[in-house]
Amino acid sequence: MLFIQKRLPWLLLAVSALILEAAALYFQYGLELDPCVLCIYQRAAVMGIFVSALIGMSAPTSSIARWIGYIGWGVAAGWCLYLALELSGLQLGIVQPSLSCDVNAKFPAWFKLDRWLPAVFQPTGFCGDIQWQFLGLSMPLWMVVIMTLQLIVLGVVVLIELRAMLNR
Repeated sequence: MLFIQKRLPWLLLAVSALILEAAALYFQYGLELDPCVLCIYQRAAVMGIFVSALIGMSAPTSSIARWIGYIGWGVAAGWCLYLALELSGLQLGIVQPSLSCDVNAKFPAWFKLDRWLPAVFQPTGFCGDIQWQFLGLSMPLWMVVIMTLQLIVLGVVVLIELRAMLNR
């Protein structure tokens, strides 16, 4: 049995998403840094990674559950990377502000996270503000690094999965 057919890798993915969410809430409430709408969308994308991990963890020996998990993981991490790149571009002055950098979240009517969980998904800051840096990188640049690593790990896992499928 391959390691990808066990619960532990999926659990690690879920924990990594929860750590990112906890860090975001610490920055917001512990350090009093206001999240912008793009930050909030990134939080939603990270929750997509968490849900994908739960799907994979629910039935790790099922190739259908694993592939749903992989696809969800890839879509969520890719979307989060896109948002982090856009926000980084705004903060660095490379990208002009767009309509996506609004003061209110625009979740679909059937998925109003900002209304259901306003303490987590309600934007209160502005996209252009750099409120925090570590090792010279702002928060969205760190998310670029983290999501790039997530996608690299996903790519390796999918290659292992495909190789195992071909060797059967």
